[in-house]
Amino acid sequence: MARAERKAAAAESAVTGVMTHRQIMFVLFGLMAGMFLSALDQSVVGTAMRTIADDLSGLSAQAWVTTAYLITSTIATPIYGKLGDIFGRRRLFIAAITIFIFGSVICGFANSMYELAAFRAIQGIGAGGLFALALTIIADIVPPRDRARYQGLFLAVFGTSSVLGPLIGGLLAGVDSFLGITGWRWIFLMNLPIGAIALVLVLSFLHVPHIEAKSKRIDWWGVLTIIVGVVPLLIVAEQGREWGWTSPNAFIAYVLGVVGITSFIIIQRRMGEDALLPLHIFKSRTFSLTTLLGVIVGMGMFGGMICLPLVLQIVYGASPTEAGYLMIPMVMGLMTSSIVSGQITSRTGKYKIFMVLGTALMSISFLYLSTLVFDWAIWQISVGMVIMGLGLGQVMQTLTIASQNAVEAKDIGVATSSSTFFRQMGGTLGVAIFLSILFNSLADKGTEMANKIGAAIAANPGILDEPGNEAFSSGQDLGALVQSDSSFLITASPELANPIKQAFAESTAGVFVSATVVVVAAFMVSLFIKELALRTKSGVQEKAEQAAAGMQ
Repeated sequence: MARAERKAAAAESAVTGVMTHRQIMFVLFGLMAGMFLSALDQSVVGTAMRTIADDLSGLSAQAWVTTAYLITSTIATPIYGKLGDIFGRRRLFIAAITIFIFGSVICGFANSMYELAAFRAIQGIGAGGLFALALTIIADIVPPRDRARYQGLFLAVFGTSSVLGPLIGGLLAGVDSFLGITGWRWIFLMNLPIGAIALVLVLSFLHVPHIEAKSKRIDWWGVLTIIVGVVPLLIVAEQGREWGWTSPNAFIAYVLGVVGITSFIIIQRRMGEDALLPLHIFKSRTFSLTTLLGVIVGMGMFGGMICLPLVLQIVYGASPTEAGYLMIPMVMGLMTSSIVSGQITSRTGKYKIFMVLGTALMSISFLYLSTLVFDWAIWQISVGMVIMGLGLGQVMQTLTIASQNAVEAKDIGVATSSSTFFRQMGGTLGVAIFLSILFNSLADKGTEMANKIGAAIAANPGILDEPGNEAFSSGQDLGALVQSDSSFLITASPELANPIKQAFAESTAGVFVSATVVVVAAFMVSLFIKELALRTKSGVQEKAEQAAAGMQ
């Protein structure tokens, strides 16, 4: 009887678009499984990348492994959004998981860093759909008024993966062999059983009603021009510090980017409703300002946050795994604020306050961290992390809800993927800019570091013969060594290591100053966003009613 009732409820939801809480929770199981797959992979691979590069003798190609994944996952995001609107989210989400699993398996058998980069690009094509499609599916089945309660679960998935990822990555990277396969390869191969579980959950529970789109024309020229426009910019963002921001390679990337983006805008205007990124959605002032806010927040958030694990590893001597654990205060702050703000939004229908308060807290956290000195205790940094997490948890989910609520139900897919895409672009730009600021500042302090180290050696010439100080007697560029492998600071004598740690802490503090300026700008933008009343019907329900009205 219960089975018959479940089938009847599923049939009714397919017609009306209304799903019960139980049905929604089953869908969430599938979505969270897919998102966990992607989120865990990112934190695991980042922790083990050094070991992977050493084993494949490809340290110089390490950046391309990250760049390839970043490019394909970013480009794929708006494409998944549009295709999901046309063909339905479920089949696209299943395809994304399948591609991700396939990419993971071939990554596990890569024999060079360039092979790994190519296979990570395939993996990134799958990853690009996991996050944006999950958020879109939630918008399909849950009204904006109630959506924040469920989206907090997604942030819990990312919080859990951020804690488990460094631990698993560190453990597997430290194992020489398991079942006859090199330990680090299991970082990718473990995605096979995890992905299989995710696929079973999605196939079993992810039954989302789909209203057929009136037009199924695919904007292939839009796809081509967004690739031409965005790929060069992502490459120069990742490689600019090595190439030089004014180098010939960089200028070629800038020109290609401008030509591609200009062509993309022209084509989107001509394609109208069928565009990959329909320009009419930007007629909504709320959507446009929310998207702008997402770009700025992405710049400040990712650009500033990239320095935290570096500080923990270089100044405090933490391993990548330990650095992951030391980031837990931020994760806890993020999860707490997202749950609380989600509950308040659901009860009151108010969300703008969380954009304003969230960006304010982020500004305060970066301003506080800008006073960092190298002899701070860990708890002092943790205070800044908690405040940052409390701000992030309010902003991130509210941006998505506001973007989705500002457009019609038929545009939820492209609106969600577009806001995610622009936030990723802002984050990539922020990382590139802030890392350049960090290491340029560190280079400027080279003479000061050398003088302090020289004074310590002059005061005690025998210090160079002590174990752990070999790097200081080999004539290496210490600044470059810090960027490639800072482990020598752990065993070095304090007299020699502290000048470098102090210089790095001061350089990082300068980055936090820049991040403060960026996030304050985000705070100012949030003040001008018009708060629209949150709708009380889900996207599928609205489309079902529109379709029914159209047949009458």
